Amino acid sequence: MKLQDLTAPLGTWKFWKELLIMTVGMFIAAAAVYYFLVPSKIVVGSISGLSIVISALFEQAGIVIKVSTVVLIINAILLVLAYFLIGKEFGVKTCYTALILGPMMDLWEKICPYTALLAPGETSVMGDLWFDLICFVLILSMSQAIMFRINASTGGLDILAKIVNKYLHFDIGLSVTIAGVVICCTAFFVNPFRLVIIGLIGTWINGLIVDYFMASLSRRKRVCIISDNHEVIRDYIVNKIVRGCTLYECTGGFKGDKRVEVQALLTKDEFADLMKFLRDNKIQAFITAGNVSEVYGLWSDHKKHHK
Repeated sequence: MKLQDLTAPLGTWKFWKELLIMTVGMFIAAAAVYYFLVPSKIVVGSISGLSIVISALFEQAGIVIKVSTVVLIINAILLVLAYFLIGKEFGVKTCYTALILGPMMDLWEKICPYTALLAPGETSVMGDLWFDLICFVLILSMSQAIMFRINASTGGLDILAKIVNKYLHFDIGLSVTIAGVVICCTAFFVNPFRLVIIGLIGTWINGLIVDYFMASLSRRKRVCIISDNHEVIRDYIVNKIVRGCTLYECTGGFKGDKRVEVQALLTKDEFADLMKFLRDNKIQAFITAGNVSEVYGLWSDHKKHHK
């Protein structure tokens, strides 16, 4: 993912809305780390996982350092490295989210310590390591998808992957995977083989679920309509739904009739409104619709609302 600067001017609605989304998203991510990773000591491919390893190593040496403190220190170091090795590319949003993860974990500890949720002798909030892993991956992936939607991220690992991408010339997706696997393997210092394998599986599942959530959030409908009332349909799409559309002249293969096909990209709700309009007005049409996972360029909700 390309990290971008927070370009919305201070004081605008866009700035405060994205700040709120990032804060809530990181609050959810902090809960996932604190309640499902820290007690079980599962290490997945993230800065939080690396922090668990480092905290455990210090604990073995008789020095107690909280995982949240290690998260804050590592993210701060990575941000400094990113400034010198990458430059401004790392983005203000990533700087903000990376530095608040540790303090938010401390906040969850004050609100409800995970020790209060553990059964006697247990190291798993859910009572099973696999359930802990599933809960962590689902909650974190949802949080990451929300953050990626506004061109933000949860911090550390994205910075590390960007550094690997720039200097070792790996694809950014492969860079994320490499960084994640390396972090998982550090768990061999503190965890048994079984926990390391669980962490590797969690890292892989996390990537799959993030892709799924991202596709769901970005999904649009490509609608193709052939009708004698194409002008009425075009008017409804442009003036009522407030979306652009494209008109194509086409020739029927059966009779050779000349028709006009209307194509538009719509959200699911807009597509439902269009179908209701066609039914209510009894407009005869041949309609096909398919899902589009990503849309770039001039298509945006912001421009629609501005109109």
